[in-house]
Amino acid sequence: MAASLETHWLQALIAALQGGQLALLHLLAALGLTESPYGQPAWPWPWRLSGENLLIDLGQARRAGIALIFGAAACLMLLAALLWRRARWYLIATTALVALAMPWPDPAAVLVPANPTSFHVAPSAVDAKSLVRGGWLYAQHCAACHGADLRGQGERAKSLAVWPPNLAGPLMWRRADGDLVWHVLHGVHDDHGHETMLGFHDTLSSDDAWALLDYLKVRAAGETLKSEGQWTMPVRVADTAVDCPRGARQLASWRGQRLRLYLPARPAAAAPMEDPRLVTVRVEPGAPPSPDGCVASAPEIAQTLAWVAGVNSPAGLQFIVDREGYLRARSSPDRATWSEGDLLCKSGGTAPTPAPPQDGLGALIARMDAEPVRFVKGGVVH
Repeated sequence: MAASLETHWLQALIAALQGGQLALLHLLAALGLTESPYGQPAWPWPWRLSGENLLIDLGQARRAGIALIFGAAACLMLLAALLWRRARWYLIATTALVALAMPWPDPAAVLVPANPTSFHVAPSAVDAKSLVRGGWLYAQHCAACHGADLRGQGERAKSLAVWPPNLAGPLMWRRADGDLVWHVLHGVHDDHGHETMLGFHDTLSSDDAWALLDYLKVRAAGETLKSEGQWTMPVRVADTAVDCPRGARQLASWRGQRLRLYLPARPAAAAPMEDPRLVTVRVEPGAPPSPDGCVASAPEIAQTLAWVAGVNSPAGLQFIVDREGYLRARSSPDRATWSEGDLLCKSGGTAPTPAPPQDGLGALIARMDAEPVRFVKGGVVH
């Protein structure tokens, strides 16, 4: 219980630091004191607060928390000094003492380099067509250095001053999305200002950069699945159009319900039996609408599922998507039933495991619901 309380306290502190910076950024934008490149307010300073280091150094996290409390008390006393003339000088002196007694954390523990787009977020949800475009952009502009498998061993890698990083692991999830987009558009520089990666702001738009970033996450998920047997970082299923007997809708419209995505091993193959615990969507490029169920026929969604599964062809595979849109489980083409072992995206939490149901799919769903995705990026739970 103590560890749980400590975790909640630390997450609250990190969320407060993040929320405070976002509030300040929006205030600056409302006052016209910062520019808005790429349609979102720009962070005007070269540094920002980051909670990621505080997850590692609990001592510095405590100092930061105490400093935040002291700082809030000092602000309240200054406000009181403005309103209460009789005790004004006493309150100002007390505020100075509070500032002197404040246990400031080590700046290296809370400050990280920032870019104008550090707090930018994706302008829209991940879409299958934009993912495929991101794949095309990667092949055109990035594969020569970073390699077709994202591992930084492209044909031009040896000629570079700095070897490209391995993008097939968790790197894409550890960095702020806005920072990654900035690096795509404006390049990467070392501590001496020398360019170590070319920027593409003259070639790519910000929408292109976001599509490229989404593609890299999906491909990285597939690569980790191949190497480690699981999705070590969570990835949401891409949105796409779906034809249903009652009309067309988007895959994202089922958010809040569990989904089963079924890719037939051969055309006109029989679909799995309907199950009231989830919505079944057949994914088959070029398939016509069916009166018997929902069909996603765009070739882009099948391609994205092949990438996230780390295979050339996803034919015969099934995927389970949780209520938040995260891909959680995948079955093999030679498997007719599900089991708890098919859960490939695990939260790593300590939620109590419910009594196992009688069937394998029920056990998988129970485990999935008991351990929802708890994704921490930059110290903030997403």
